[in-house]
Amino acid sequence: MSMIHVRIVTPHGIYREFDTPILNVDTTEGMQGILPNHMPLVTMLDIGKMSADINGEREEFAVAGGLLYFRDNMAEVLSDAVEHEDDIDEERAEAAKKRAEERLASHDPNIDMRRAETALKKAMNRLEVKRF
Repeated sequence: MSMIHVRIVTPHGIYREFDTPILNVDTTEGMQGILPNHMPLVTMLDIGKMSADINGEREEFAVAGGLLYFRDNMAEVLSDAVEHEDDIDEERAEAAKKRAEERLASHDPNIDMRRAETALKKAMNRLEVKRF
């Protein structure tokens, strides 16, 4: 069976590498599934989920946006932050969600609303991946 080699890279270095027969990612154009021998692809990743079959188990990751490069059965995911479902601290994600909601509700002119909306979206994504 053909496989895709996936390398996830963050500013801290290589987060994880694995082989999978299918990779699903949330792109800015919607959810996309990538199978072995897919045509070369460069796409923007949205804040969302990424899933793959790793050693016969379906595993999910929370991705904070970024880029995906795919060519010759090699997928490279570049993102500021990626967390495996098992690594997500649910209490920390809940606290981040609450802080973002409070900032948005405050209507304080000194608060960057776009940043608060992004923080809320990231926290909600992490919670969804953890609870799925």
